[in-house]
Amino acid sequence: MHESTEPDLRHHGDAEVRGMGAELTDLAVNVRAGTPPLWLREHIAGSLGSLAAYPDGRAARRAVAARHGLPEERVLLTAGAAEAFVLLARALPVRRPVVVHPQFTEPEAALRDAGHTVERVVLDAADGFRFDPRAVPGDADLVIVGNPTNPTSVLHPARALARLARPGRILVVDEAFMDAVPGERESLAARTDLPGLIVLRSLTKTWGLAGLRVGYVLASPGKIARLERAQPLWPVSSPALAAAEVCSAAPALAEAAAAADRIAADRAHLQLRLAEFAEVTVYGPAAGPFVLIRLPRAAAVRTRLRGLGFAVRRGDTFPGLGPDYLRLAVRDRATTDRFAAALEEALTTVG
Repeated sequence: MHESTEPDLRHHGDAEVRGMGAELTDLAVNVRAGTPPLWLREHIAGSLGSLAAYPDGRAARRAVAARHGLPEERVLLTAGAAEAFVLLARALPVRRPVVVHPQFTEPEAALRDAGHTVERVVLDAADGFRFDPRAVPGDADLVIVGNPTNPTSVLHPARALARLARPGRILVVDEAFMDAVPGERESLAARTDLPGLIVLRSLTKTWGLAGLRVGYVLASPGKIARLERAQPLWPVSSPALAAAEVCSAAPALAEAAAAADRIAADRAHLQLRLAEFAEVTVYGPAAGPFVLIRLPRAAAVRTRLRGLGFAVRRGDTFPGLGPDYLRLAVRDRATTDRFAAALEEALTTVG
């Protein structure tokens, strides 16, 4: 019997560090280091007194809507972006769904679990994983693309993505990492003129809330209503709603903007250090809080890096990549310098 070469769509970065605790410096998960900040932890803790009451998402929904300059009926709060992918797969009547890869694999996994046959548009490494709207079949009635894309860190032009929108088609743009992009340039979150547009956002990455599970959907009122009917009752907890409300306020947005600028500077330093290694190909220009690299014997290097105290994300579980790819989360310069020393030792050891 032949072993399947199909990527494991359910493998995610947390698997690289699960059970290791503080033993590994985590470059595998794209959650911003040092989060959640103290003020956010205290705000969430302050919401615990309301746990006896059922969650009321109205204030959080208003805050998210105001943050994007949209009416409330265009917002749906979810238990992270992952829940949104499941809702999309189960609630929307589609015939020919297309997922643009390489990208976060959960959208395709959710579609397949819901019984859909999924087509892939696979971007080319030789072209820097840039997206050409003409690659999408004209009769695709659901198209899913990440921006900036995990794991390639490519930020696609908004005008290119907008060209995909048309009557009779649902265009889903996963903007889970957009708030890590200075100025959130190329975002489609505030657009209401594009037919069928659905934008997904997450509070997990910038604010360090992976364990709380909170994100949201931005779409037409009709699509929001349809997705909401597919949700269980009270899908977002009161602490998560409290986080969504406060993270949408002006002080938090200013903090996130400053963090995006720091990430850009730290990413530039990471790319500079990686350029020291002739055998390492760094894909760019990168716009997310992570970079994609390619190198010979990447699996062996990844194993050696674990022995040296660093967890990195394997790339072979992303359709369109393979065993020579790794994804590295952006960290502060001191951590990057320590990683560069470990990478040099790993490359020497692996040969």
